[in-house]
Amino acid sequence: MNIGKAIKLCRKQKNWTLAELADKSNLSTSYISLLEQGKRDPNLSKLENIAESLKIPLSVLLFLGTDKKEIESISPELAEKLSLTTLKLIEEL
Repeated sequence: MNIGKAIKLCRKQKNWTLAELADKSNLSTSYISLLEQGKRDPNLSKLENIAESLKIPLSVLLFLGTDKKEIESISPELAEKLSLTTLKLIEEL
């Protein structure tokens, strides 16, 4: 799981800076930066807070953070469809 990559992807999709996400989620800029770099593992309440700030469901954030090896049992076609659907959801939100 690479939740930091997912957070960064969603933040950039909204054209937010680290400081903007930190402000909206009531977390420090340095903490968000460490998450995105994979140097910290957030607890569930912080993940919920970040997802809420990004206005996306937590499940979407977790899906985006999934590594390829974690979904090897899913066909590549299904994984691609899920990814595209997830990205469209983010854009609509």
